[in-house]
Amino acid sequence: MTNKEIVLKAMNELFHEKDSEAIARYWHEDYKQHNPGMTDGHEGLKNLLPALDANFKWQPGIIVEQGDIVITHSLVNGWGPVPVIVADIFRLQGGKIAEHWDVVQEEVPASKSASGHAMTSF
Repeated sequence: MTNKEIVLKAMNELFHEKDSEAIARYWHEDYKQHNPGMTDGHEGLKNLLPALDANFKWQPGIIVEQGDIVITHSLVNGWGPVPVIVADIFRLQGGKIAEHWDVVQEEVPASKSASGHAMTSF
């Protein structure tokens, strides 16, 4: 499985299927989280699941893989009160997600953007 495939499976199984066992399968035991609102390790991910909106949806568009780095540009619903656009950066080690960074901004519909373009690639 490629690093991109690992990330896609991990995110789907944890956040869409709500399978907390996916954490042990896909996240490194020394997982480092760089989002300032989240903690390191498996426990931080386990604690996140019950706090998510029941209709949480992570919809990746552009995905880039280079070596041990995978970057996804996604539309996320249910992270907060409004849809957000997220650029997630994952570093994998030994076939598991070892580190994560993200950049999050509220979605602006194409009809309200200066260019008239959507913020997503789909």
